Amino acid sequence: MLVGVPKETKNHEYRVGLVPSSVRELTHNGHEVIVETGAGLGSGQTDEDFEAAGASIVATADEVWSRAEMIVKVKEPLDFERKKLNPGQILFTYLHLAPDPEQTQDLIDSNAVCIAYETVTAPNGSLPLLSPMSEVAGRMATQVAARCLEKEMGGRGVLLGGVPGVPAADVVVLGGGMAGTNAALIALGMGATVTIVDRSADVLRRAVAQFGTAVRTVFSTRDAVHQLATNADAVISTVLIPGAAAPKLVTADMVKEMKTGAVIVDVAIDQGGSSETSRPTTHSEPTYLVDDVVHYCVTNMPGAVARTSTFALNNVTLPFALAIANDGYRVALGSDPHLRAGLNVIDGQVTCKAVADALGHEYVKPEAALRL
Repeated sequence: MLVGVPKETKNHEYRVGLVPSSVRELTHNGHEVIVETGAGLGSGQTDEDFEAAGASIVATADEVWSRAEMIVKVKEPLDFERKKLNPGQILFTYLHLAPDPEQTQDLIDSNAVCIAYETVTAPNGSLPLLSPMSEVAGRMATQVAARCLEKEMGGRGVLLGGVPGVPAADVVVLGGGMAGTNAALIALGMGATVTIVDRSADVLRRAVAQFGTAVRTVFSTRDAVHQLATNADAVISTVLIPGAAAPKLVTADMVKEMKTGAVIVDVAIDQGGSSETSRPTTHSEPTYLVDDVVHYCVTNMPGAVARTSTFALNNVTLPFALAIANDGYRVALGSDPHLRAGLNVIDGQVTCKAVADALGHEYVKPEAALRL
């Protein structure tokens, strides 16, 4: 199979779909890999590194998109990239379609085979291709919150960990999954007072088992979120429903009651965000104010630490990319129900129920779309 790696085009996105070691695995298995020149520079991978691993360097993204049977990316294709998709071409990347009707329609119209990292599952029900980026985003979220609390950023002028005689910041983490526990880990390490909020008693028990009494745990209700958010210095929202739009846990009325200079870091913004006042931002303009509350809603947070993120992502995506290349997408998806869960759009049909429900499209079971 001819596998193509274009340079990422999203604002300040420095990751790359394949690293040289992944290229070597693909070429060792008899596949051809073409990489757009400069695609890996943001994560420290040169054209020479890719060539040494067996890739061919091409001058333009157009050549990658026109020639490759499978495109391996990191972030969803932007509108001008979606126009380059060909019928039957495989797109393997993060998509986050539920809050993005325009992208979804473009992918439907393309008749491409669109497999989303974020809905691929594991036997234990986890999301293995989302987990490493959730770890990165969760850890970054606390760093971001600490920075946004500084006065020059519009924040309260509060040091996250406080100092002797002055209280530490009160950090509320909505969601106790992978991103949430990593946000809590860093916040506790920086000396903040941390509360994890979740609707699963088992998740809260795991948080206590991991952190002990250093962390407070609260079962999520509307009243609990309201009370905690309006008293917090920083709210880090990490709530995820696989493939679906994020629930709006923080209402606009709650934001009006929050402290002046408090911070919301909405890690869930890729899926539409968990606050009614959240809207996507970029690394160039990461924050904005609503009712004097700082909102940080960057949709590709891990792109800021591109080297760490790229290698972490490749560690988990490579086995699936190899399976698709080795066996073809029909056999690979047909034989692996966990990879098949990643199929979101094929031949103009929406095959992810959460996406179909969120956007009002007809849902077609992936088995039916693949004629299994």
